[in-house]
Amino acid sequence: MAGLFSNDSGGKHMFHKTDEEIELIREANLIVSKTLAHVASILKPGITGLDIDKAAEEFIRDHGGRPAFKGYHGFPASLCVSYNDIVVHGIPSNREFQDTDIVSVDCGVELNGYYGDAAYTFAFQEVEEPVMELLRVTYAALYKGIEQAVAGKRIGDISFAIQQYCEREHPYGIVRELVGHGVGRSLHEDPEVPNYGKRGKGPLMQSGLVIAIEPMVNLGVKEVYQDNDGWTIHTRDRKPSAHYEHSVAVRKDKADILSTHEFLLNEIKNNPAVKEVSPKS
Repeated sequence: MAGLFSNDSGGKHMFHKTDEEIELIREANLIVSKTLAHVASILKPGITGLDIDKAAEEFIRDHGGRPAFKGYHGFPASLCVSYNDIVVHGIPSNREFQDTDIVSVDCGVELNGYYGDAAYTFAFQEVEEPVMELLRVTYAALYKGIEQAVAGKRIGDISFAIQQYCEREHPYGIVRELVGHGVGRSLHEDPEVPNYGKRGKGPLMQSGLVIAIEPMVNLGVKEVYQDNDGWTIHTRDRKPSAHYEHSVAVRKDKADILSTHEFLLNEIKNNPAVKEVSPKS
């Protein structure tokens, strides 16, 4: 679940995790990852956000976790389900998905006092090529950002890598108002992790920092607005938006990705209603 950008430097109270704590965060993220895979297995046109939210909550609780989003500042559901021009924080509804939709599913789980957080944007079979390209670029940008999550670098190195990659070939809009964030004993911790910025700026990362990196990229303008429900974020021009997220631990030489999309990608291969999205090279 993306955080709101506070226009402050962030990182003043970063909590670096022990190896034991990181393993507990990994366990929470394992349930997140398997929940997203369960969603991938049942997604099809005609199903609703409420349907997948109910299935996800049952799956999380059956595996000993607690849905982290449900009740968070009053959020009413276990998943954020954001389709087409909804950037993030979509509240699951009884709208039936269509075969031209893209759907971002964001999941958080609390397990044994620690949190996991990850997201993936799914595409149904009739999604047009310009939108598929947006998904591929945004998904690849996630990993470009993760490559920078190593000790000795700064948060701005992640931000710059994501922005540069997304804007390299396309006039995409990088959302400014919403950011990635630290994660651990709380769903949202310092530091904030924007998806735009300058190299060498921002808080210094040290080994043991755990952050959720989550590019949110619009096909059109970068500007967004919030619905009257206080949660749902739309693109200002109502063009589609893509969103991918992993929780990662900063390490000395290479980031340690604590969540995984491996399970859901395997389910997509077996689900004829959903297209594969491969990160653009």
